[in-house]
Amino acid sequence: MVDLNGQYQAIKEQVNSSINNILETSAFINGSDVKEFQKELEAYLGVKHVIPCANGTDALQIAMMGLGLQPGDEVITADFTFAATVEVIALLQLTPVLVDVDPDTFNIDIAAVEKAITPKTKAIVPVHLFGQCANMEALLALGKKHDIFIVEDNAQAIGANYTYADGRKQKAGTIGDVGSTSFFPSKNLGCYGDGGAIFTNNDELAHVLRGIVNHGMYVRYHHDVVGVNSRLDSIQAAVLRAKLPHLDAYCDARRTAARKYSKAFENQKHIVVPKTVNGCKGICDTCDCHVFHQYTLKITNGKRDALAEHLTKKGIPFGIYYPIPLHLQKAYLDDRYKEENFSVTNQLVKEVISLPMHTELDDEQISYITTTVLEFVNN
Repeated sequence: MVDLNGQYQAIKEQVNSSINNILETSAFINGSDVKEFQKELEAYLGVKHVIPCANGTDALQIAMMGLGLQPGDEVITADFTFAATVEVIALLQLTPVLVDVDPDTFNIDIAAVEKAITPKTKAIVPVHLFGQCANMEALLALGKKHDIFIVEDNAQAIGANYTYADGRKQKAGTIGDVGSTSFFPSKNLGCYGDGGAIFTNNDELAHVLRGIVNHGMYVRYHHDVVGVNSRLDSIQAAVLRAKLPHLDAYCDARRTAARKYSKAFENQKHIVVPKTVNGCKGICDTCDCHVFHQYTLKITNGKRDALAEHLTKKGIPFGIYYPIPLHLQKAYLDDRYKEENFSVTNQLVKEVISLPMHTELDDEQISYITTTVLEFVNN
């Protein structure tokens, strides 16, 4: 699904040199590479504050901790996503409120969000799924109207641009009150272990977050807030520094691969290709709204699982993201949820399949993958 070694070979000398330098200086925690990466990522994103941390799940949890949410507060998020999003809500003893998603973009459904808001709602967590932003303009309006925090889960969309109705652009993860991301190795900007970061333009919130990630300390052994131990280590920061200048090129390579996939699957009755918010279906050469962390098809003839078996036989990796809705996961079952409120998600889990997507995909690989899919679907 991801060719991490091929990507490494192109930046091998810089990565090896940087890691060797850290080994020689032994500045493993909060070394200069962490501080420099923070500044470089702030400049890239155009955001005032980046707070590095240990992983993407921590980033989301710490973001919510920094907002001062209290046990019992309701947090609305998408039913169709990875469990980490709802996991941190539950860990903080907040009340998760799961809602359905848009059938085209797979992102949180705005009408469902509005319907779910109650006086107890304190935050909405849109997940920018598979590489493109949720409808942030609508969410910001809801947040302002109801005095609700907007917390972006940007683990899959770093590098994507969100375009406002007036044409302004802003980087994913920097739009709401606070955003979080993951640097898991397979992400568009990934390190060689675990890593994460939190983004905000709020000075006071940034100060709180910096304390939380380091045991609540601003001065050593003075614990001013309840914190956790969640720091990005220097080696991972060095890897990320080597990759960050290439992030736009990485995203372009993924978009190019997506266009080739979508072109091959044009006019197929039982294949629905990914759709972007501007309607270009991933084919538009100028599209910068989708960074294709995943390239996810919908197979609408009921043969998704059979296609998965066929791909396995042909040696083609795939992913099914996600096979079970969060509202049906044992850990998050709740009598409040009604199946009729999750019609889109319940259908998606039967239809979605993600094809290999990474920066090293070549025409021969794409041709083999698309031909194999088409042979099965049209048989």
